Amino acid sequence: MFRVLLAACALVALAACGAADARDEQPLPVIQACFVTADRSYPVMLEVASEPEQRRRGLMGREHLQDNAGMLFEYQQLRPADHGFWMYQTLIPLDIAYLGAQGEIVSLRQMHPCASSRSSDCPAYPAGKPFLSAVEMNAGYFHERGIGTGDRLVWPANGACKP
Repeated sequence: MFRVLLAACALVALAACGAADARDEQPLPVIQACFVTADRSYPVMLEVASEPEQRRRGLMGREHLQDNAGMLFEYQQLRPADHGFWMYQTLIPLDIAYLGAQGEIVSLRQMHPCASSRSSDCPAYPAGKPFLSAVEMNAGYFHERGIGTGDRLVWPANGACKP
């Protein structure tokens, strides 16, 4: 009887762990947004990470990111210039655009995957300027399209994406 009870408890514990893992892996909301330059606009689909745990996880473990897809990190308060992102457990090279309060790009950085199993060995990529949100895209995205500081991200797109 004790073994049956022990086995039942083990199954319940495993089921609970599976449920917690499934809850942690729920997809983030996705919005359509648009990078706007003086010459044109570029539509993108962005997962929105607005909660601390969502921002902490970011794009960790992803092996691929669609060409016009990325992740928007939203904060409630202005982040200082020395605040940045890191690439711990991130497998793909990324570009990051740090955005001001009006969606203007205040800083761009290229970030490289960190192969270390120790988070303390991974470099940080600080913004260099205060920012309110940030967008991670595939490496080369901004350079290939001529998107730079002073250009903007508009979200939701609301008709701003006109090529």
